[in-house]
Amino acid sequence: MHGEVVYLYAFDVANEIVNSRVQEILSSCPVPFEIRAEHTFPKDVPLVRPLAIEPAEPSGAIGGRPTRLAVRVYEVGVVSIAVRVPFEVQTLWELTPFHRPKLDDGRPLDQLARDLCDQVCLSLRDAIISGSGPTDPEAYTVFCLTDLGGATDTSQWLAAHRPAVAELLTEARPGTLSALQSDEVLRITRSYAKSDLMVIDWDAALAIDLDGYLDDVLYVLELANLQLEEYKTMDLKLDRYLDGAYADLKKRRFGLFGTYSATLSKLRLFRVDVTKLNDEVTHISKFFGDWYLARVYLGAGERFYLNQWRKSVEDRLAQLDDLYSVVNADINNRRMTWLEVLVVIFFAIDLLMLAFWRH
Repeated sequence: MHGEVVYLYAFDVANEIVNSRVQEILSSCPVPFEIRAEHTFPKDVPLVRPLAIEPAEPSGAIGGRPTRLAVRVYEVGVVSIAVRVPFEVQTLWELTPFHRPKLDDGRPLDQLARDLCDQVCLSLRDAIISGSGPTDPEAYTVFCLTDLGGATDTSQWLAAHRPAVAELLTEARPGTLSALQSDEVLRITRSYAKSDLMVIDWDAALAIDLDGYLDDVLYVLELANLQLEEYKTMDLKLDRYLDGAYADLKKRRFGLFGTYSATLSKLRLFRVDVTKLNDEVTHISKFFGDWYLARVYLGAGERFYLNQWRKSVEDRLAQLDDLYSVVNADINNRRMTWLEVLVVIFFAIDLLMLAFWRH
């Protein structure tokens, strides 16, 4: 069996990246990424096309195998990095060490991805809006097989290797997984033809294509991984911001245009930014129609709990809306109170002036 391990890293680096401003990345001219149409899909639906480059020079090796890199830049403020490592093995168990890879120079592979992301961000500095620097990435591992040692029917091959596939994806020792756990690991399986197969688990996936083309399913997994990273980041930002906003409101400072007005302004701007980002991230996969890649995406979304993460973000946004309404109503009440006081003062002054005028 031979193929390659693909490590996907999604880094949230900014609120937005204006791709039209990007002239070069790492001294290379980026081009919009495109996948080859292997299955039926709506021809008139535009695909998401991030800017992409593939550095020619290898940045390291794992077990003497040179790594290949790919960088993609998304307008939602994400830099995605893919690291590819070829392999040739006799059994699936031999792939288990690839779960926690280290470069031959001793560096963790995660460090290679982070260093590369830092360099990419320097190239993108003129195109980044509200940059925050790379966060801890969302990482995902895909074991890609293009040869099964002579087998030609992937479904039959999976039926004969179910325990081994489940053990590979969960890093379990041979013979330790129960049948129920193996069934759960292999529950989300997709296949279009006898020559291809996808098994999607939480931390890793197995992708098989005996024709040798896996870029389309890898791209779908990359998008799902990107969405997971963005939803987690938004959820964390909303938690921190709401905690800070509640702390500000507890101060209860009075004034016509005091602390509450400043809090209201910050709430309004933050709500607009997060709502816009949530909409863009949610719809980054809207090009999927009713075809094979859509089923792969839905399977990945179920494994990554994307709907639950999206609901969590939307619930936080609803709390933010409620907080905005409360603060806005409180400010309006304070202003109305001050206006009423001013009206009474002016009326009293008017009465005094009339009384003195008569004298």
